[in-house]
Amino acid sequence: MYAIIFSTLLEMAAAADPNAPHPHQGIITKFIDPGRAELTPAEKAALLSGQAVYKQTRHDNVNRGTAIFDVAAGQEIVWQVITSFQQYPKWIQEISGTEVYMSTGRNIYVDFTISVYMVNVQYYIKHDYQPEKGCMTWTLDYSRKSDLDDSAGYWLVYTSPTDTGKTRVEYSIALRIGPLIPDFIETILTDKGIENATMWVKKGAEKHSDN
Repeated sequence: MYAIIFSTLLEMAAAADPNAPHPHQGIITKFIDPGRAELTPAEKAALLSGQAVYKQTRHDNVNRGTAIFDVAAGQEIVWQVITSFQQYPKWIQEISGTEVYMSTGRNIYVDFTISVYMVNVQYYIKHDYQPEKGCMTWTLDYSRKSDLDDSAGYWLVYTSPTDTGKTRVEYSIALRIGPLIPDFIETILTDKGIENATMWVKKGAEKHSDN
């Protein structure tokens, strides 16, 4: 186990590079104007009871996870939590560092580092933030070289259809890990990541709303 981790560390040492372009300009289909998820009667019932709904698919080496949940807070507060990138290391155990390195117009560029089992994975994300449309989409920033092969996703924030006093949140991520990235990183970003989204966004927004 430790030999594998050490070998991975050596291979990844010179991987991510903010001064070099990514090897490609995107493999995963970008989310331009994502629509709301279609829900089964069972999923609607789960949301009505206060549970979160998780959906996962895998196709052509692209793993996609989606979380849907209701938050007892207004949309503005939910967006404040989601866009507080500098707080992510406090809220999400696996994220060791974040830096907003550029913000222009509706685009927010963030440098993320995940640290697990002595393995650091660094990647650069370009967010397209449009709160007036109730969404924020993202892709890699392809002007910089990330450890991840590709990533795209979105946040949707809108009034809950079942309780107008709550906000419904949808978080979805599509991911292709790089050849040097251990499989457990994919699990953290998709399987565990969608569950984390329900916890830190819901907890942070509802706590802020109570104050």
